Amino acid sequence: MTILDQSTTTSPASVAAEAVALLTGFGVDPALLRRGDLVARSPLTGEETARLAVVDPASAAPVIERAHEAHLAWRTVPAPRRGELVRLLGEELRAAKDDLGRLVTLEAGKVTSEGLGEVQEMIDICDFAVGLSRQLYGLTIATERPQHRMMESWHPLGVVGIISAFNFPVAVWAWNAALALVCGNSVVWKPSEKTPLTALGVQALFERARQRFGADAPEALSSVLIGDAAVGAALVEHRLVALVSATGSTAMGRAVAPKLAARFARQILELGGNNAAIVSDTADLDLALRGVAFAAMGTAGQRCTTLRRLFVQEEVYDVFVDRLKSAYGSVRVGDPRVPGVLVGPLIDHAAHDGMVAALAEAKQAGGTIHGGDRVDVAGEDAFYMRPALVEFPPGAGGQPAIMQRETFAPILYVMRYRSLEQAIALQNDVAAGLSSSIFTRDLHEAERFVSVEGSDCGIANVNIGPSGAEIGGAFGGEKDTGGGRESGSDSWRAYMRRATNTINYGKTLPLAQGVVFDV
Repeated sequence: MTILDQSTTTSPASVAAEAVALLTGFGVDPALLRRGDLVARSPLTGEETARLAVVDPASAAPVIERAHEAHLAWRTVPAPRRGELVRLLGEELRAAKDDLGRLVTLEAGKVTSEGLGEVQEMIDICDFAVGLSRQLYGLTIATERPQHRMMESWHPLGVVGIISAFNFPVAVWAWNAALALVCGNSVVWKPSEKTPLTALGVQALFERARQRFGADAPEALSSVLIGDAAVGAALVEHRLVALVSATGSTAMGRAVAPKLAARFARQILELGGNNAAIVSDTADLDLALRGVAFAAMGTAGQRCTTLRRLFVQEEVYDVFVDRLKSAYGSVRVGDPRVPGVLVGPLIDHAAHDGMVAALAEAKQAGGTIHGGDRVDVAGEDAFYMRPALVEFPPGAGGQPAIMQRETFAPILYVMRYRSLEQAIALQNDVAAGLSSSIFTRDLHEAERFVSVEGSDCGIANVNIGPSGAEIGGAFGGEKDTGGGRESGSDSWRAYMRRATNTINYGKTLPLAQGVVFDV
């Protein structure tokens, strides 16, 4: 069924023309946007925005080799000085925030506030990394040997490969690049084929910062490889790429991980997240409603941390779910540039087909579907969908198979529960383990949820939804989510190598553990 929602249908100027103008303003040569085989499209209208030349796998090797040479020079620059480059990058991002946020909206379909918010994440991680550049601490360790000192030090790793997904086309690069750069590494970025233009824009802004920084920042310190999965594979397999941070599906992670393991390279994997929330009978239902609505419908259900499963205590189920259904029915779906629109388009036709297939399976499994219709906003080549809420009846025998798989679309599956133990068991009974949350005013429930007996996810929140993470905390998950951590806390350690040093400043040679070896 197709619904025509005229209130959110607009006839703006060409998306392609605006995207080209924004990129030109960043310093991207417009000739690069019309001479290749990779067709870039905007999900807003489905129109073609550019044609980009792609890098073949063989041509990736020289780019990586130049990045390695850049690393060899960059690693000798003192870390606080390296932080100055990232500070300048943050300045460029601040100055370009409105325009880059707009480009994110045009290419990834995010509403205006979310596009701007993604750029703000980049700025925030730059600020974090600048401070970090003076805090790459090692340790002084007590030693059993007299006139000896033992210490731990950290050194740059090498070339860091970054493979990013369409849903956060620029922030994920920044999470990795800002830390990698202050840690003394170079970066090579393979963006999603669905969002290559934002990558070109960010690279141009980085080059502005590098030019301002001066000769200490070598060329090829940051590079972009536009291409398909074969280019990503070339990045993964190259011996000079010391670390690969890859964001995408669990299937992608299963393909990448063995290749990295085969050559003992490091990996940061940020994969699927079939995230859940629990609404207790003690919850502030107004707060829970806002938290659930944003987490489930924001970014059109295309965040790694999107809320996909909801467990509501049976005593408040009817009143809460009725209110939630009203919110789903009233949320504005449409062109994300229009004020008041909260849900923009799915990224492409494949995402639409995946949502339709999931809803059909949910119905077959006994689910009652509210919403999920296609909304006609910009014609047949743009895929706007009303968010869907699917209720599964009590006594369904656990979660149906469709609930145990992540569908990257705005579908929220809802079930009732009786006890907290039951709710936690349901939440944890999926392969992924990225993010989770509970809404409760009961201290026992809150503490139980974040304890070892509670959520098994990398992120466990109380009285906020599972999405919307800040950069200060380490971001990542467990199980099929991959186990990697990016962004804040001590995530920087993944971008460096550790050395334990023992220094003998005496004139004898005592051995550890009382060993005697006189010659």
